[in-house]
Amino acid sequence: MQSLGMIHQVARYPVKSMKGESLPSLPLTLQGFEEDRRYAFVQSDSRSSFPWLTGRELPELLRYQTSVEKAGSPDVAVSVTTASGERWPVDSDGLREVIETRFGKPVFLLRDYRGSYDVAAVSLISRQTVARIAQETGTQDDPWRFRPNLLIDLQGGGAFDELKWVGRILRLGESGRIAVTEADERCVLITLDPATGESSPSILKCVVQQHNKCAGVYATVLTPGEVRAGDGLTFEA
Repeated sequence: MQSLGMIHQVARYPVKSMKGESLPSLPLTLQGFEEDRRYAFVQSDSRSSFPWLTGRELPELLRYQTSVEKAGSPDVAVSVTTASGERWPVDSDGLREVIETRFGKPVFLLRDYRGSYDVAAVSLISRQTVARIAQETGTQDDPWRFRPNLLIDLQGGGAFDELKWVGRILRLGESGRIAVTEADERCVLITLDPATGESSPSILKCVVQQHNKCAGVYATVLTPGEVRAGDGLTFEA
């Protein structure tokens, strides 16, 4: 099997568009990483095909810190600390009211055990790609801007090489297997600083004009397994 590199970071985002968690390891299930994007706030009045409330509509959401407690058990719970420091259970009326006040419109909480994904259950980008975009735009090298589940350190590869993996099957560590299905066409969300919510339009302009809108890839899960930072990443023969 051809070695592609090493998994530098494993992350999940328990609430869609809120700040994620980096963990030493995470169980990969057929529905994606455990507790990844299982919650989302939805715009009650929206009739669009994408009714979720995200950082596009409320950049402040990117600064809301999520935390999972008792993962993998029937008592699993998620708490959210807002940008002002208030801590709430994700399913509390208090958190919903805070978000409604900041957004100015009604929302409701959706719990989806399959995950509220834009395209597919696993997202992946290389450190090399993140660094190249930062270099080309004169912005900070910050992988969190791209919200990947897997941040990869390529072995002997260059920026945007992961785009060549579409159609291939990857092995993650000892047992996990994913099928790379398509390139990740980026939107305005990558222009928003995950720490401040401030916008840098040059980042999306760079990706659109110089890289055909794409940075990173999406994948579906073929075989579950524990995925760890430091695990190798290989093509399946």
